[in-house]
Amino acid sequence: MITYEGLLNHITDIQALLGLTFQTPEYLVRAFVHASYLNEHKELDLQANERLEFLGDAVLGLFVTEYLFLNFPERSEGELSALKSQVISAASCQKYIEKLGLAGFLLVGRGELVGGGFRSPSMLADLFEALLGAIYLDAGYHKAKSFFYTHCRALMDAMIQSPPQNYKTALQELAQKMHEPLPRYEVLEEKGRSHQKEFVIGVFIGEKCIGCGTGSNKREAEQIAAQEAYRKLDI
Repeated sequence: MITYEGLLNHITDIQALLGLTFQTPEYLVRAFVHASYLNEHKELDLQANERLEFLGDAVLGLFVTEYLFLNFPERSEGELSALKSQVISAASCQKYIEKLGLAGFLLVGRGELVGGGFRSPSMLADLFEALLGAIYLDAGYHKAKSFFYTHCRALMDAMIQSPPQNYKTALQELAQKMHEPLPRYEVLEEKGRSHQKEFVIGVFIGEKCIGCGTGSNKREAEQIAAQEAYRKLDI
């Protein structure tokens, strides 16, 4: 288990792995501080990575949206949304951070370590997004985008090229595993002319809508809705 002092001692190594030199190293340090660590070390004058993760989530979404928009002009809005969800999912962000070899530097409370949370996809995803937020704050949009493309583009392209998962089946299996009611799908809205329809479909577990999807047909919209719901339940 790494300590705060250990993290500080490895900042140069971390920057070498990133291929970056931070003008404000405090941003980089903060990216690796999980809230559970601060809960057990209240004597430290630190901030957790939650705000950086919030920023990094938006930055990542913009990078991926721009990339998909420019490189896949033949794809519909619904298809692009599904691809984006796949590329920025918690599982995908976990792969990005593991490729960088930085997961072991995350400062986590002992309670999380005992509970196995240290390796949870959501925690590692938050670390990656916080790191992206830190780079954006320190060096700006273009440097952060260059970093993401340099280190993560190959993984992103592989995800885009891989066959899409059947999220309806995956969501049903996850709901059963969690002892939840089986998902049901409802058409929330139909838009457009008869030859150019667009369907908005919600997926419900019990009475709660946990995902929405928009597509040019009901099948596509259901898959997008199921993907959003699966991500929420899986985290």
